[in-house]
Amino acid sequence: MSMPTLPVIDLDVFRANPSSPSALVESKKAAEALIAYGALLVHDSRVSEDDNSTFLDMIEDYFAQPQEILQEDERPELSYQVGVTLENTEKPKCAVHEPCLDVIARLDPAERPLDITAHNPDPKCRFFWRMGEMPPYDTEFPGLNAPNVVPKAAHLRDRWASTMEKWGSSMKNAVEELAEMCAIGLGLPRETFREAGKYGPHLLAPTASDLVKYGSKDTILAGFHTDLNFLTIHGRSRYPGLNIWARNTGKRIAVKFPPTGRYLLVQAGKQLEHLSGGLIKAGFHEVVVNDATIEAIKRRSSEHPDRPLIRISSTFFWHLSSDFDLAPIPSLDELARKTNADEITVGGVIVEDRSLYPPMKVGQQVQNELKHIALMA
Repeated sequence: MSMPTLPVIDLDVFRANPSSPSALVESKKAAEALIAYGALLVHDSRVSEDDNSTFLDMIEDYFAQPQEILQEDERPELSYQVGVTLENTEKPKCAVHEPCLDVIARLDPAERPLDITAHNPDPKCRFFWRMGEMPPYDTEFPGLNAPNVVPKAAHLRDRWASTMEKWGSSMKNAVEELAEMCAIGLGLPRETFREAGKYGPHLLAPTASDLVKYGSKDTILAGFHTDLNFLTIHGRSRYPGLNIWARNTGKRIAVKFPPTGRYLLVQAGKQLEHLSGGLIKAGFHEVVVNDATIEAIKRRSSEHPDRPLIRISSTFFWHLSSDFDLAPIPSLDELARKTNADEITVGGVIVEDRSLYPPMKVGQQVQNELKHIALMA
């Protein structure tokens, strides 16, 4: 049986003429992919693999520094929303969250994630670099809109901001245009989502795992979870290991980028789930060391013996504005009720709970999620 693959959306078609019939087809395809899978691949001819490679090199160099140097860039008083988060800090919410454990229990045993019930913190590190426009008003959530941290080391400081901004802008541009496509595909005005995220605390969020310490098979680098933001976008990593779960099948999909070409991976987050009333579900995923990861470690060690063995995920979290009023959009909420009812009728495993999406500020939703993953007291 062939492994399921993710739909590929061509952003170039939309950019060429957003109102063309072919762009409308791609926009509907994007919305349908997020409804069915919670994820998709996007083709964008502007994406530069050289920019991604330069970015990955720099982040490897950063996380190769001694821990006492890295600790200077921690900002726990800001819930780690800028600067570095070191290993064994963030906990996978699903380890103790009953609805999430229920999702795992209803999966076929062969399709379940690696066991996270011990609730050990993830051995991954992360750096958050804010890339949103600062709100032109007094935000209720200043801690989610804090200024950036720049590493002090001379070999990083001078290239840090320009490298982060260059690669981060590539992903930010792509995800904002995809948000427009999704709005059109869902029957909403094109600017609906983009305007709601105009002042979002968007985060370029490279995530690092030390493969010397954590490179043995079946090591969990990031436990089974969903993302708390609106859309997450990824560039190509040098090491496989990301698995996602398709809503429509319950099957685990090992994410594979096409071997060449300008592609990015997009996943739905909790803010999009909330705004759509559950029509689009935040996508579950994990990062683990598997056979393909180990092969990549061997190949990288042979071809680049002088480089750090650190898995970097090239990740960007796109957020709605912290002060935006988060509540299901009525037309999507109505469609969600019908879609989920149909899934239950045909034997699906969707469990509906309309209390999941109460009206609140986006900043409150973010703070609630940060408490679950041990980043906020």
